[in-house]
Amino acid sequence: MNPWILAIRPRTLPAAIGPLLIGNILALHLERFSWLIAATSMLCAILLQIAVNLANDYFDFKNGIDTAERIGPVRVTQSGMIPPHKVRNAMILCLVLALTVGSYLIWHGGWPIAILAAAAILGALGYSGGPYPLASHGLGEVAAFVFFGLVAVVGSYYLQAGDTNMNAWLLGCAIGLFNAAIMLVNNTRDIRTDTQAGKHTLAVRIGEAQAKVLYQALIYLPFGLVIAGFLLGILPGLPVLLAGLSLLIARKLSSDFYAVSGEALNPLLGRTAKLTIIFSTLFSVGLVFTA
Repeated sequence: MNPWILAIRPRTLPAAIGPLLIGNILALHLERFSWLIAATSMLCAILLQIAVNLANDYFDFKNGIDTAERIGPVRVTQSGMIPPHKVRNAMILCLVLALTVGSYLIWHGGWPIAILAAAAILGALGYSGGPYPLASHGLGEVAAFVFFGLVAVVGSYYLQAGDTNMNAWLLGCAIGLFNAAIMLVNNTRDIRTDTQAGKHTLAVRIGEAQAKVLYQALIYLPFGLVIAGFLLGILPGLPVLLAGLSLLIARKLSSDFYAVSGEALNPLLGRTAKLTIIFSTLFSVGLVFTA
């Protein structure tokens, strides 16, 4: 495979696409809905996700976390496929492109979007780099929940509607939990090598047994949230019903995650990301028909 494709890590992109899809479709019924805003926000999110992936590749190598003992997918910097300075430059380019694309969103959405844009860029750099890397201090899952859940869904809805509502916050929490689960798979797989490298992820801190319990909570709670939203009259029934079909995937993931460890967790990384996009797509289809 082309080394740059490996560096981009396409399997993780649903983490960026799913929340932007739901956030924009939530506003589809509004007269002020703009397809240009929807497409621009989606592109910006994808660029930020790619920048995060490149930053992880670069900073984990520079910090001595990625070594020859790594059992996860190939990292292009550590493996020597791409020189470190080229990965760093590609990361910077993606951040600049995201900011360039996002400048239109900032102009459209005003100072709240400017604040979110600044936080997103700092989060992309600070996840695995900087003086206090979030991933090395057990905050990777929290960052995924906040930025690829709440910020992505609520922010994209705000861009369309000019305000927020309970629907957006509830669905932001649901998608954020799914994306935190993606991060947890990655960190649970790397418990041994991260421990050796002094990277204190959440999985390292709580241990593999508790990480497996937490994973189940992260992939089941979103269904509980949307069902509660329906029972409280916040969310319409059809989207909740359609999204509920993906519970079958969640159950299979839960049992498989419990049964394997280490390198065998690699396939579950992509499968958990697929759960995010399938849930988001089914819910969005339901929203379209409801609208």
